[in-house]
Amino acid sequence: MGLAALSLMLFGAMGCAGFFVYPGSLPGSGSGSTSGDYVYVANATTDSVIGFAVGTGTLTAVTNSSYALSFIPTAMAVNPANTILFVAGSASIYAFAIESGGALSVLNGGSAVGFAAVVSMDISPDGQWLLALDGNGVTVDEFLINSTTGLLTQVAGASYSVSGATAVPHAVKVAPNGQLVFVALGTGGDLVFTFNTTNGTLASSQQLAPASATASDNALAVSPNSSYLYIARSGTGGGLAAYSVGVNGALTSVSGSPFTAGTQPYSVVVNTAGTDVYVANRGDNTISGFAIASSGTLTALSGSPYTSGTAVTALAADKSGDYLLAAANGGAPDLTMYSFDSTVAGKLDLATTTTTGTDPTGPIALAVTH
Repeated sequence: MGLAALSLMLFGAMGCAGFFVYPGSLPGSGSGSTSGDYVYVANATTDSVIGFAVGTGTLTAVTNSSYALSFIPTAMAVNPANTILFVAGSASIYAFAIESGGALSVLNGGSAVGFAAVVSMDISPDGQWLLALDGNGVTVDEFLINSTTGLLTQVAGASYSVSGATAVPHAVKVAPNGQLVFVALGTGGDLVFTFNTTNGTLASSQQLAPASATASDNALAVSPNSSYLYIARSGTGGGLAAYSVGVNGALTSVSGSPFTAGTQPYSVVVNTAGTDVYVANRGDNTISGFAIASSGTLTALSGSPYTSGTAVTALAADKSGDYLLAAANGGAPDLTMYSFDSTVAGKLDLATTTTTGTDPTGPIALAVTH
């Protein structure tokens, strides 16, 4: 299908129930939240996005919470101002305004706001730049964001190549300080770029070779102070790899890294306080948790690994910092929310679970407000 046809299909879908959202004040059952704490789930099987308000141990579907798409979603990102949700597929990027109560209204008349074969995307801390890891295996696409309309203007971005390995694009992550961009290339290892947020310039800084011929670096997380990089790594030499981040993104392996996790680590997130890091193990349906020492060394948390859904795929920490969210591609359940134990630091306790539509939905990505 051509890009123009895809955009036309999305525009036409606006009339379908559950897609178009009235852009003003919404009547209804009272679902939603005034806290601004929302999580959005992209469903690859049902081609949809669903939103939930995060309450005290609760997940409540926002008004008109399920939004039909005319494409399979691959990645999502919320801008730092919490006003726009970007949803990407294999050819295009679309934008939704985040309304009061967490409801979404389509921007740009339902047409794509940018074009790229997106595998993963992230937004700079200043909200100016959207970086998309392209599925072509040679490009980090970069876009200047119009914060009012959601329209994306493509700029130079960065091209890359890896030697002695095959690049399989998995993830892109901007450091919280905005000065570095990290890219996970699966069996191709990882890349580091310096980043100038004033003009958007990306400059290659370092290539991290694959850990082994069968290792795959699947996901990235950066500590809140931008001092440590964590990589969810599967295959030989896998686990949770930890690196200290030096000048211009120079990476130094933390003593003891990689740290033992479960089967097929696939997603990773650091809690808001920067004291603990969690990795989703897609192969055995668990989440491994680690306490972060001042030296960067990781120690398994009490009760880790924690049970999650089937093929747990994506993790996110909510806006309040009180909860960890986990989406499971195989369901059972689709979305799990954990609280942090009140007496044992970092330990995960089950708070609630929910479906993300009529199963199987195939959750593939999470995006949360900041």
